[in-house]
Amino acid sequence: MRNQTEPDPELKGLIGQQVVLDVKAAVLYVGTLGEVSGSCFTLRNADVHFCGDSQSTRELYLLESRKTGVRPNRRTVYVMREEVVSISRLDDVVVY
Repeated sequence: MRNQTEPDPELKGLIGQQVVLDVKAAVLYVGTLGEVSGSCFTLRNADVHFCGDSQSTRELYLLESRKTGVRPNRRTVYVMREEVVSISRLDDVVVY
């Protein structure tokens, strides 16, 4: 049985990498995954982007972040796991 303080094995490999967190709300999180706990993901040097405040779609914003790099607007942000729909490495965003 896995210790509840240990991250899931598949998520452990993402720690220290730039990731994208898609959540239920119209918010996009891009940053370096610092920690994974039972209740939240911790991102460092994160860009919290409110999709409703922009003319750009989520996908276009991600493509731009992939091409030009993350533009942090938070040193640290805690995202509740129950709100996260998906997580992926920023490098896995397909440039088209």
